[in-house]
Amino acid sequence: MEFRIDEATRERVAQARELGEKEFRPAGLAADRAGAPIPVGDPFFDRSVERGEGRTRWQPSSEGAARGKSSSAPSVISSMLVAEELAYWDRGVINAAPGPGLPESNVLSMGTAEQKERYLGPFVEPDRPRWACFAMTEPGAGSDAAAIRTLARKDGDRWVLNGAKCFIGGASRSDWILVQATLDPSKGRSAQRAFFVEQGTPGLGGFNIEKKMGLKAYESTSFTLDDVRVPAENLLGGEERYQSSAGFKTAMRTFNAGRPIIAANAVGMARAALDETIRFARERDLLGDPRVRDRIESIARKVRKARLVCLRAGWLAQLERPNILEASMSKSMASQIAQESTSAGLEILGAEGARVDHLIEKLYRDVKAMDIVEGTGQIQRMIIARSLTGLPR
Repeated sequence: MEFRIDEATRERVAQARELGEKEFRPAGLAADRAGAPIPVGDPFFDRSVERGEGRTRWQPSSEGAARGKSSSAPSVISSMLVAEELAYWDRGVINAAPGPGLPESNVLSMGTAEQKERYLGPFVEPDRPRWACFAMTEPGAGSDAAAIRTLARKDGDRWVLNGAKCFIGGASRSDWILVQATLDPSKGRSAQRAFFVEQGTPGLGGFNIEKKMGLKAYESTSFTLDDVRVPAENLLGGEERYQSSAGFKTAMRTFNAGRPIIAANAVGMARAALDETIRFARERDLLGDPRVRDRIESIARKVRKARLVCLRAGWLAQLERPNILEASMSKSMASQIAQESTSAGLEILGAEGARVDHLIEKLYRDVKAMDIVEGTGQIQRMIIARSLTGLPR
C-alpha cells in the first residue's frame, strides 16, 4: 500500500473538517433533538447546492449530452478519508445531503447514454436540491438481497411493478428511485432487474418515514408499488444488458464498492467518540486513573487498526482489484470498534453520558446502524468465512 496522502486530498479533508464543524454537526444535533429528518426546504440544503455539492460525476461530452461520460473524480482513498472526516461530525447528515446518491454508480456503469442524460443530467448543475435513491431492501429481504419479491412483468411496451420496499434513504424526496425487482422469484438472482421509477408515477406511494433510534437527520422510508407502469426504456441498461445474473451482480458491485466507505464512516464516528471521551476525562481530571487510560489506549489502538483495514479495502478498489474479502472485513471490524468506542465513552462519562443532550449518547445510538446498513455484521462474517475456506459465496 501507498501511505502518502497527496496535497489535494489533504485540502479536501481540511475543507471537510471545516464544513463538518460549521454545518454538519449543528444540523445533525438539531435533527436529533427534533426527532425528525432535516426538512426538504431547510436552508442547509440550499447552501449545499450553492457550494457545488450534490452533483453527479457524469458530464455531457462535447459531442452531445447523450454521449456523456463520467467526469474525473477523486480517488477511492481520497473519498474514503473525506467520508471518515464528515462522519466524524455527523454521519446522518451525509445521507441527508442532496445528490444522485447510491444508484449513481449503477447508472454510470450500466445505464444507456439516454438514461445517463435523463436521470443524471439534472444533477450536473442542479437548479435546486435534488435527490435520487436505490430501493433494494424489503420487509422480507434485507441481508439476503437475492430474496426480493417486488415483481416486474412485461405488458406490451411497459413494465408493471408490484411490491413493497423499506428503509430506503430519501425515497419520498427523490426525483427518481432505482427499484430492484424480479421477473420470477423462483429463479433467484438471474431474474433480477432494476427500473427507474420517477416521483409522481401512479401507483408509487404509501411513503412512511420511519422513527429511528439514531441517524435521524435523514429519512429512512418505506413505500409501495401498486401496478406501477413504467416505459420499457426505464429498465436500467436495456434488456440486452442482462445476461445470467447481471442485474443482481450490478447491485452487489454497488454494495461492495460502498462497504469501505461505510467502514470509513464508522471509523470517523469511533474517532469522534474517542475524542469526546478524552476531552471529558481531561476536564474531570480522570486521566490519572490507570483504568481510564487503559480503556482509552485500547480504543485508540483499535480505531487505528480499523482505519488501516478500511484503507486496504479502498486501495484494492482503487486499483480495480477484487476486494470482496477486504471490504467485508473493513465493514465488520470498523462497525464493531465504533460500537466499542461509544460504549467505552458512556462507561467513562457515567451518568453524564446517559443524558439525551450529550454527544456521546447520540453517537451511541447513531453507530448501531453501521453494523446493519449495506450488509449486517453477521453477513460480512459469513462472507469472510466462506472466502477463507473456499466455500461458494
